[in-house]
Amino acid sequence: MLAKLAACAALAQGIQLVSADYWSNFNSSVNPLNVKVPQITQTTSIDPVTECTYYTPDPSLITITPTDWPSNWLTATTNGMNTSAEFTALYNSINWANAPNISVRTFNTDGSMNTNGYDVANDPDCWWTVSGCTVPKLQDVNADIYKCPEPDTWGLSYDDGPNCSHNAFYNFLQEQNLRASMFYIGSNVMNWPYGAMRGVQDGHHIASHTWSHQYMTTLTNQEVLAEFYYTQKMIHLATGVTPRYWRAPYGDVDDRVRWIATQLNLTTILWDYDTNDWQAGDGVPESTVQNTYNEFIQMGNNGSMASGGNIVLTHEINNTTMQLAVENIPNMLKSYKHVVNVATCMNITYPYMEQTVAFPSFSQFIAQNSSGAGGAASSITTGAGAQSSSSSSSSGAMSSAQANAGVAILMTVVAAALAL
Repeated sequence: MLAKLAACAALAQGIQLVSADYWSNFNSSVNPLNVKVPQITQTTSIDPVTECTYYTPDPSLITITPTDWPSNWLTATTNGMNTSAEFTALYNSINWANAPNISVRTFNTDGSMNTNGYDVANDPDCWWTVSGCTVPKLQDVNADIYKCPEPDTWGLSYDDGPNCSHNAFYNFLQEQNLRASMFYIGSNVMNWPYGAMRGVQDGHHIASHTWSHQYMTTLTNQEVLAEFYYTQKMIHLATGVTPRYWRAPYGDVDDRVRWIATQLNLTTILWDYDTNDWQAGDGVPESTVQNTYNEFIQMGNNGSMASGGNIVLTHEINNTTMQLAVENIPNMLKSYKHVVNVATCMNITYPYMEQTVAFPSFSQFIAQNSSGAGGAASSITTGAGAQSSSSSSSSGAMSSAQANAGVAILMTVVAAALAL
């Protein structure tokens, strides 16, 4: 009977880890512990036209076969990806019977989100788009991160990279010894893989921003899963790391999308302050965005951040947003005691599945940067080391939601075994 029990327990563990270990079959020739971005004109120039000239990656580092990937900038189920053997196996490994019964959202004819029939006031699905909800109401999903708990801290984050013309911007961050949380779009990584390599080489915290930057709650379960999966796979191909964190485009996330993300051990990072920098020069005067920056920077001086820090939404989407960052970071560093990436402000030691690249805890960051100016320089561990005592619970290889699910499965199997 004990032998049967052991076999059942092993089977239960295998069931629990099927989707959690999906990333272990990803391939990459890039060593994240020793990234060397090829020195070609596109990676060394600071002329946007030169930088944004397409190139073919060195095949000894990165080989991208278009038939193996979704169509660029289209929903990640395109190009037959939803019927591929690997995706089908992943999809079938998830117990969709446990998925929340939350409808796929739709748009109105004017492009706004259709909320007809939805209880917006009570927001039962923690739908950020209608309420700004950041505390999931569904059990067994990874909790959102939306602000840095450390006082007088600016959580530095940039969406929509890697931008083909980001060399000058990344050079500036490097000169300032700053590391940010960079939310990369899978299609951008496919187009500009050396840009993603540069992010890891410079010690930034790399996270996912989906394959095609769509409103995630308007996609089917299969489409949501594909947007996550192929972005994970592409980032790994280009960098050797697989993110454990993601940010929803437009912030559009609800508990259905969170549940699917959790199946892939992905945790949502949102924000509590938005510069709206992407609007600068696109219907909104740049001065308006600058005034928003000024307001947020002043909060570092007036006591608004005395009890806890922030996570600010900014973008590397174009040269305007990146130049705004360059112009405002010096004042940011003067007003805030600490300017760090989200992994460090949340004490996340291992922000990647592989647990090879380790980030310092917030206290370690302070010790390394006593002046307060600078980002979290990543340190390297030679393997999947144990969490430090200062690490948040989200820094482990398995989330608490997944652990609870595993325990539940194991208890069921044990009960069945005892009945044998």
